Amino acid sequence: MNSSKQKIVGRVERVDLPEWKFYGLDAKIDTGAYTSSLHCHNLETFTKDGKDWVRFYLLDPDHEAYNEQKLEMPIHDQREVKSSNGEVSLRYFVQTRLHFFDNEYLIEFSLADRSAMKYPLLIGRKFLQKGPFVVDVTKVKLSPKNPGNPN
Repeated sequence: MNSSKQKIVGRVERVDLPEWKFYGLDAKIDTGAYTSSLHCHNLETFTKDGKDWVRFYLLDPDHEAYNEQKLEMPIHDQREVKSSNGEVSLRYFVQTRLHFFDNEYLIEFSLADRSAMKYPLLIGRKFLQKGPFVVDVTKVKLSPKNPGNPN
């Protein structure tokens, strides 16, 4: 791998989810997690045009970026995930665009209750391998602000 193409990221980075109009969210970069995870609440599944969908709200109402936006997405996948405390749960996965380090990427998020966690977004190594990104745990917020970000 050519190290000149690697991007250094900190243990916490700012990301945008432009399809959902969320900008400047702090994400924990976690090489110990395989998948990326996103906090949501009031999650419910339903069927639309014969396909499985999920309806949810991102973030908690007390989060400064919370905008009461109800999202509806097709379920990309459903599988068991082991949390950091060792519990296994069945989670729904959705796909969206993520703006990160001046690029947009397709990312898959598991939807989970992360209300007890400091960061509502967790970026796992499945995504980090796309970069390729190298994590410097002594740094935070190295990503430049998205010029298209309205905030």
